[in-house]
Amino acid sequence: MNIKQTKEIKSNSEQETEDFAAQLARSLKPGCVIALHGDLGAGKTVFSRGFARGLNVIEPVSSPTYTIIQEYPLAAGNWFFHLDLYRIDTPQAALAFGVDEYLEAPGAYIIIEWPERVETLLPAHTIRINIEHAGKENRIISSGDLEIQGVFSSRGCSHTPRLMPV
Repeated sequence: MNIKQTKEIKSNSEQETEDFAAQLARSLKPGCVIALHGDLGAGKTVFSRGFARGLNVIEPVSSPTYTIIQEYPLAAGNWFFHLDLYRIDTPQAALAFGVDEYLEAPGAYIIIEWPERVETLLPAHTIRINIEHAGKENRIISSGDLEIQGVFSSRGCSHTPRLMPV
């Protein structure tokens, strides 16, 4: 089978988005920062839930819109930090609650929803991912920071997506 390399993938359901994010989580190492861009309802929290599942988080994962940060302990003393900065107005406000400590945590996987609020604080190695509506259940997941190989079928991923930082 000839697979075309692309920097975007189409997801046909929440489950496919979660499956893709879980594959991504398993391909990355602690210390990664992912900036999730997308409109309200685009699927950022769904993506985060799948990412957490890929890290073997068993507790429910929901949007930390009001708490700003959810912390999930992982094996070997690592952490998954899920940040939702929708209610943060400025980088200074984020620094006031210690966002820099999360961004610099070497043993952590970090996902940030609404990262444009702290763009100037993001580390250079941040992986930026965009999620766009492409119909009722469909989403386009794209990134200039990852090479994505693989396609989703109506039964899920037709083969394991290969994800590689660029």
